[in-house]
Formats: sequence, structure tokens, C-alpha cells
Amino acid sequence: MNFSEKALKAHKDWKGKLEIKSRAKVENAEELSIAYTPGVAEPCLEIQKDTDLSYVYTRRSNLVAVITDGTAVLGLGDIGPEAGMPVMEGKCVLFKEFGDVDAFPICIDSKDTDEIVNTIKLISKSFGGINLEDISSPRCIEIEKRLKEECDIPIFHDDQHGTAIVTLAALINAMKIVKKQPEKVKVIISGAGSAGSAISKLLLDFGYKNIIVYDRKGALVRGVEYDNAVYKNIAEITNPNNESGSLAEILKNSDIFIGVSGPGIVTKEMIESMNKDAIVFAMSNPVPEIMPDLAFEGGARIVGTGRSDFPNQINNVLAFPGVFRGALDVRASDINNEMKIAAAIGLAEMIDESELKEDYIIPSPFNKDVCICVAKKVSEAAIKTNVARK
Repeated sequence: MNFSEKALKAHKDWKGKLEIKSRAKVENAEELSIAYTPGVAEPCLEIQKDTDLSYVYTRRSNLVAVITDGTAVLGLGDIGPEAGMPVMEGKCVLFKEFGDVDAFPICIDSKDTDEIVNTIKLISKSFGGINLEDISSPRCIEIEKRLKEECDIPIFHDDQHGTAIVTLAALINAMKIVKKQPEKVKVIISGAGSAGSAISKLLLDFGYKNIIVYDRKGALVRGVEYDNAVYKNIAEITNPNNESGSLAEILKNSDIFIGVSGPGIVTKEMIESMNKDAIVFAMSNPVPEIMPDLAFEGGARIVGTGRSDFPNQINNVLAFPGVFRGALDVRASDINNEMKIAAAIGLAEMIDESELKEDYIIPSPFNKDVCICVAKKVSEAAIKTNVARK
């Protein structure tokens, strides 16, 4: 059987990848009285007096909701909330396996931004954090923004920020190899959706100056009236020289290409037009913007993809378990940019400089120390920026 056939059989056998497991024993009358009535009234009354005690007397301190509306699931598009459930369950498994974070999948049957925001806000008191997943752009950006304003727990859209964190981590190490400085290089990002916009903003915060974001209609430039508010915002903060043109044109004399767009849109000749020691992260899945062999033939020095069958896999699972682990450990009220940058630095530091090489710039997600390191950096940044409440 191929992977698709194996996955279908496994999912049928599992009948879901999650189950509820009791942490409390209820094997006699006394245990029943402690776990439920009448004993359970005591923690209820304590929480009524101080709602922060919900983190002490319930599982809220280690519980994250993984939420989608089913509109942008993997590369499958708008397949609906029911069809998105296997992915949400899978994400919850990754939270538990890589970060020991309990996560619960929730699929909302609505595409209305107001309804989604209100639904999540109304259930937020049951969780220590919210992970938004596979919601179409630009709605996902608006939903996250409003939830961050209206909720007092971390709100994190992984398609945006998980991707940005791991991309920055890989770049930190790649730049050490090519010996270039962030403020002196030209970065081209193909894809202006949720991932592309988040990557551009995080790179700017880290010190990259010359970033151009390309959409299928061309480079985003100031002076154009974009219907998409996200595009307008990106155009205002990137492309300092207001360069326009096709992807082939703006790639000339650039140093870094980051693809979060679509398959096969970059040619070997386009890579040849880039500066010496070019860095190419072609992250479209399952088919990248350019295959690694062609990128190397074009002169790229370092190549990363989103695939596990090539070196330098830029994979969100390296980030989100540790980010939430760190945020939950200090009961953070937010996951801010300082915490994201700290996560990227921690992830990059997992590889000693003496071990860095062109095909090893990012650690394996199966390295158990990854989550520990990222979580520690995130917790420290939360404390430093005064969003920690523990």
C-alpha cells in the first residue's frame, strides 16, 4: 500500500486519533465523592472567588483548543469543518507527543468572522490557549487580531507564526554559513497570504530591511489600492525601493528566496540570476516552488523545503509545541513578537555552529530537546515582556 492507502486504513482502525483519559481514580464511594459531588463543590467555590484558580484546580493550565472552520485545510482548500477534523486531531496528537500539551480539536461550522470570533471568545475560559488552524486568508488574520484584543489567553495562528518562527530559525543558521548580515541582503517572499505576511513581519522585527513580497499579480508596492487589507499593510512596511515586476525580475540580484505560494513557479535560470551563495527556501507542499536539484544547479548554496524527504525540512512542528509549552508554563496572556523571535533563536541554537553545514541548518522534530529549549526561551521572553502571570 502507498501512504494514502495506509493512512486511510489507519484512520479507519483508530476511529479517531484521540481519546479522553481520566486523571482521577473513581473506584469506590470516597473517590467518587472527592472527584464529583459533594467534594467537587470546594474547588468550584474557590474558583468563584478567584477565577485564576481555574489554572490550579482544573486542567486549563495545560489545555489548548485547536480550532478551524475548514476553509484552508492543508493544500485541500475549503473542504468544510467535518473534513478538517482528521487534521485537527492530528495537530492535537503533535501537541501531546512533542510538547506534552493536552489539545482538543474544535471545528466551527461558519465562515462568518463575527460568529467565529464570538464562538471562540465564549469558550475561551475553558482553555489555557487557542491554536487557530487552517482558516483562509485574509479572514484568519482578522480573526486572530480580534481574539488577541478580546481574550486574555494566548491566541496563535500556526499557519502564520509557526511557519514564520521556523523560517527565521533556519535563516539564522543559513546566514551564519553564507556569512551575510540581515540588514544587507535582499529577500524575496513569494506568497502574500497568512504565512508570507507573518514571515515578512517577523523578519522585519529581526532586522531584515529589504524584503519584497510577491503575489501572483506581481510585487506588492506602495501607491496601489489593494482590496485586500493584508496586502495593503504588507506594501506599506516592505519593499523600501518600491520595486515592481514579475517574480523573475525581482529575483535578480537577490540573496534569499522564500516560497509559500505554489508549485514550480521558480526556474533554474531565475536562481542563476540571484547573488552568490543564494539561500532558497521553497516551502510549497507537496510540490515546492523549485525542486532542490534544480535550485542547486542554478547556483543556490543552501536549499530548504517543507518536505521530509529532503534535507532542511522547515516544519511547523519544530515550533508550536514548544511555543505553547513555554507560554502555558508561565501562564502567559499573549504570544508576542519577542516570544516568537526567542523561539526562533532557541531553535537555531539547537545546532552548534561547529555542526552547521549546507544540508543541516535546522534540527529534527524528533530531537526531544527541541521543545525544551524553545519552551525555555519563550517563557523567559514572556517574563521579560511582562505577559507572564506565574
